[in-house]
Amino acid sequence: MISLTDSQKIGMGLTGFGVFFLFFGMILFFDKALLAIGNILFVAGLSFVIGLERTFRFFFQKHKMKATSFFLGGVFVVLIGWPIIGVLLEIYGFFLLFRGFFPVAVGFIRRIPVLGSILNLPFISAYADKVGESNTMV
Repeated sequence: MISLTDSQKIGMGLTGFGVFFLFFGMILFFDKALLAIGNILFVAGLSFVIGLERTFRFFFQKHKMKATSFFLGGVFVVLIGWPIIGVLLEIYGFFLLFRGFFPVAVGFIRRIPVLGSILNLPFISAYADKVGESNTMV
């Protein structure tokens, strides 16, 4: 079992609520308020989980500046009131930021009994194999 500090537990809760509010905001036709709350909670939760310094180092690496610009720009666009454009920018930035983690996630999901068999279905396995192969280092 992984032991978490109290601030990491708070961060996990904030991140979870952030993802929930983002998802719920998209379900409710891109509700501006829910998306804004979700964005703030997600970024704050990430800072609590990995620490403020490591969060800044993660987002502001030279090779991730484009991804960070899209992600944080999307957060800003949602906060000023254009939720659809902002969410599209955020999604693109999110995939650019976290694409190095996707092979690890796909490898983990393949070892889970039911989900692994779903990833091995013919029409899904081609996409899972493409996401699961790593072209860049994390």
